[in-house]
Amino acid sequence: MAKQLDNPFYYLDNFEFVLNWVEQRYADILNGVEARFIQQYRGLPRASRALLARMVMRRGVLFRQSRLHYPEIGPAAPALAPLVAAGWVDDAPLLGLRQLFDLFTKPELLGAFAGQGLPSTLSKAAMYARMATALPPCFASAEAGAVATPLSATHTEAALSGEPRGHSVHMPAGREYLAPLSGWWAQAGDPVCELLVMPLCERFRLMFFGNLRQDWSEFVLADLGLLRYETVAFSASCRALESRRDIDDYLHLHACSDRLLAGEDAAAVMACVSPQAHANPWIERRRAKLLFRIGQACERTHDWQGALRAYGASSHGEARMRHIRVLERALLYEPALLAAEAALNEPASEAEAQQLARMHPRLRRKLGLPVQAALKPHPPATLTLHAPPEDAAHGVEELARRQLHQAEAPAHYVENTLVNALFGLLCWEALFAPLPGAFFHPFQRGPADLSEPDFMHRRRARFDTCLSQLDSGQYLHTIRANFDAKAGRQCSFVHWPALNTQLLQHALQCIPPEHLKKWFLRLLADIPANRSGFPDLIQFWPEQRRYRMIEVKGPGDRLQDNQRRWLAYFAEHDMPVAVCFVQWAET
Repeated sequence: MAKQLDNPFYYLDNFEFVLNWVEQRYADILNGVEARFIQQYRGLPRASRALLARMVMRRGVLFRQSRLHYPEIGPAAPALAPLVAAGWVDDAPLLGLRQLFDLFTKPELLGAFAGQGLPSTLSKAAMYARMATALPPCFASAEAGAVATPLSATHTEAALSGEPRGHSVHMPAGREYLAPLSGWWAQAGDPVCELLVMPLCERFRLMFFGNLRQDWSEFVLADLGLLRYETVAFSASCRALESRRDIDDYLHLHACSDRLLAGEDAAAVMACVSPQAHANPWIERRRAKLLFRIGQACERTHDWQGALRAYGASSHGEARMRHIRVLERALLYEPALLAAEAALNEPASEAEAQQLARMHPRLRRKLGLPVQAALKPHPPATLTLHAPPEDAAHGVEELARRQLHQAEAPAHYVENTLVNALFGLLCWEALFAPLPGAFFHPFQRGPADLSEPDFMHRRRARFDTCLSQLDSGQYLHTIRANFDAKAGRQCSFVHWPALNTQLLQHALQCIPPEHLKKWFLRLLADIPANRSGFPDLIQFWPEQRRYRMIEVKGPGDRLQDNQRRWLAYFAEHDMPVAVCFVQWAET
């Protein structure tokens, strides 16, 4: 907070930090528009640069000038003028009905449409529905390229005359609906402006973060001290996107994903996705995930052929299994069985092998083929607890924890947090090693290649060094030292709110290092699949230096596949674990 109070232009510094970062690392692939923007931006007055940064970091691209009031910038109009002159801001944008309702309050809209007989008792949503029906269809959306309602006195008059400035629009019959807006907004004196360079700034954000999931709030949270990141020494040449095509393809895939989320036909989206794998693994993962989601969308509509095409083109870890499942759902049992048997010979993961073990016998039965009896896994130990139904709001995990907890045997709710945190604290140095392609901006919670198949191979010597400490006892010092020194720093494996000194002390005192080593090796074998599925609770007996993990299930709950795999692993290595069934007591 002190940084923001001491420097009211902190956000401007952050925005310019990104521009400098992008210019330094992407100079060879910046196009002319991007390079000119950066140079022209630097020549603007500070107030104008600051206002542009403020607008970029806000939601949407349409702003009322009265809402662009910042004490450090001063009046908005003078700061906007250079941005308008540069063509980066439109001070008289054309607005459709949807934009009007997004920008203005209900009382303001009642005034704007005073002649339309809208009851004041209507909600804003009901007002919009009424006006959308009353106005000609072309007034519903500015994006349709038909309607224009520039909200300033001069430009409303221009629109009514059929000659709006800076836009070429068709003004259909029904323009009389704009007349009330002209008088209303001329008196209001609060013009609307539109940020035109948001797509350009989104590209800069993409180049900096390597994704569009992270945004400018990362800077703010870091400035406030709410998020702290590990400092990694990586070279100025490190970047996620290696070519102009990478940038364009990422944005294209992102747009396709948005279309799919918006409910567009999956086949239409699929047609826009390249059938060829991308050379950049960072982009290919996104292409594979999008194809997988297209396959899921096709399944929901029973478009089996579309789903097969999508899954067949995807390298997503679950795509092959879904492909076989779709063959089965489409009643194509013979090709489904052939594909399942081929996958059984070389399963991609434990998860896939587990699913195939269930599917293979089923497919053979459907084809009238003999089925070999499967070996049943050794069931884990179980216990049953009873609780009154009125306590259901607490959650079955907390109810079980309370009943099991004793002063001499404390029980903690940890689920996936404890084992992951112990791994992260022990292997911190290996996780944050500055390898090529792992880190390329200062707001990373972990290496970018964490889910890649070669993640462990690239760092094998480093992880071997970390895990060897479990054989010597050095791990106790390393975990405790990192718990103190790295406290609060973002890490993909450490959820700090779930940790405390007592829990850490009990874990290090009661869990044998050989158990930790086996957990960590399995975790490294398949991080995406194995970092979840751990039991809900852990109970310690500090005096006896032992522990027990407990998976809690309420009435009707069943074990998930990743939980079954971890339970089987615990049983294989004789680790103490139990499944606790919570039942509602009769009243």
